[in-house]
Amino acid sequence: MSTLTPDAPQAERATRTYPSYSRNLLARLLLNREAAVILALVVVFVYAMGNVQYFDGPLTIYNLLKEYAPILLMALPMTLIIVTGEIDLSVASTLGASAAITGVLVVEHDLSVPTAALVAIAAGAALGALNGFFVAYVGLPSLAVTIGSLALYRGLAQGLIQDKRISGFPGDWRSWPTERIGDTQYPNIIIPIVVLAVVFGLLLHFTGFGRSIFEIGLSDEAAHFAGVNVARTKLILFTLSGAVAAFAGVYVALKANSVATDTGTGFELKVIAGVLLGGVSIFGGRGALHGVIAGVLLIAVLNSALQLDGQGSEVIQIIIGLLLVGSVIASNFLPRIRALLPRRAVADAATPKTPVNGDHTRKVAQ
Repeated sequence: MSTLTPDAPQAERATRTYPSYSRNLLARLLLNREAAVILALVVVFVYAMGNVQYFDGPLTIYNLLKEYAPILLMALPMTLIIVTGEIDLSVASTLGASAAITGVLVVEHDLSVPTAALVAIAAGAALGALNGFFVAYVGLPSLAVTIGSLALYRGLAQGLIQDKRISGFPGDWRSWPTERIGDTQYPNIIIPIVVLAVVFGLLLHFTGFGRSIFEIGLSDEAAHFAGVNVARTKLILFTLSGAVAAFAGVYVALKANSVATDTGTGFELKVIAGVLLGGVSIFGGRGALHGVIAGVLLIAVLNSALQLDGQGSEVIQIIIGLLLVGSVIASNFLPRIRALLPRRAVADAATPKTPVNGDHTRKVAQ
């Protein structure tokens, strides 16, 4: 009988069958990547509170959530996409194009903000669906498709704005996203973030659709033969990614009270870094939404602490890049290392025991 060498996702799946579920519930909850990221977030936050000047001020949490709200939003559907083994590099360009649509409709065509936002979100969903169509039905690699649409959608924003800055949104809507909830330090934008996090969390971890996402990430061919509509699932995920990125674009436009051709530039790196840092495997088939939220917040805390400590933007970009590379390396090699550990335990469990009856030993027929 030939022995098949498992690739990275299969090794990860094999690791989760015996050693993970042979442990008790507390060990499964605490001894994983997500728990490690949450612990790192707590440690870095506490360290910054005690050692970085002004980090412990009353505006810290407010500014963190206000600035990283679009990253948190876009990371939610991105998690589901990467779990399937695909990627969407065009989210920041979709955000910029949707922000441009919102600005043009509100400022130049006098549409109300809700109407313009709905149009922008619909346009973002259409842009995401275009990516999904080429990936799911044409069969093109998502990396190549979304690199192309990254440039295409950024060009769309430039065509709408024509190298000028659009500003002058209505005051009531402009201030709503950044207003505080009562007397707390939480901006209003946290409300849709929490709602969407709950929706995507339930969708990924507690529905048949979510299970099909993990099956696709492990093997899209096996998922197809198991009855999963792989193409439709990917199309839905890319459409959701475009819609949420568009909603984030509306928020960015209102928060800044202006839209330019470079709105949202560079956001895709932070989104992907947060998702991978949160424990999602770049090869697909593994991930948890709470780890992704912790990963994005960890990047936000590091970014804020380094800025308050006087570090330049180049240092921050280097650290985020190192975190991204480290996450990919960890997701690639750690499952391979862990896959080697339980083999002896599995072999021992599968080996028939030799029964003993007094002094007589009966051999088990092979």
